[in-house]
Amino acid sequence: MAATPAIAALEAAGIVHAVHQYKHDRKNTDYGAEAIAVMTARLGVEPGQIFKTLVVDLSTGLKGRGDRRLGVAVLPVPQQLSLKAAAKAFGVPKAVLAQPAAVTRATGYLLGGVSPVGQKTALATVVDSSAMSWDRVLTSAGRRGLEIELAPADLVAVTGATVADITA
Repeated sequence: MAATPAIAALEAAGIVHAVHQYKHDRKNTDYGAEAIAVMTARLGVEPGQIFKTLVVDLSTGLKGRGDRRLGVAVLPVPQQLSLKAAAKAFGVPKAVLAQPAAVTRATGYLLGGVSPVGQKTALATVVDSSAMSWDRVLTSAGRRGLEIELAPADLVAVTGATVADITA
């Protein structure tokens, strides 16, 4: 298996992790549900231990900003992101989901394979506080059908994330 930027970043940082690969069904566009189905059956983990990476546009409502400011929200797959809570965590008035092209351009990853680790442009990151209740969490390793398993404290450390309640 070829290393992704996420795996390379974890290795460079000396962070203990495991990589889990599965065959992604190209017809399936519900990437999170697919990861839950495979990882819960294969590893016996709970759905709440599997986290998704959503990129949000934080520039809405920021006066005088011509640039696009993006941030990363990492939360359990079964949960929905509270855009209001995400905005508060990032210290901005409003957050909206970023456009797919902006996500790929900023992170270097395709949708369904966006990892919070090893992004092309390091984006401000917030991890949902529920992550801290698990000894291990899983998140995308930077490709559809590829997951990394690591301690939540290590995920926070390697991404420079803040921890906050960001689910609806």
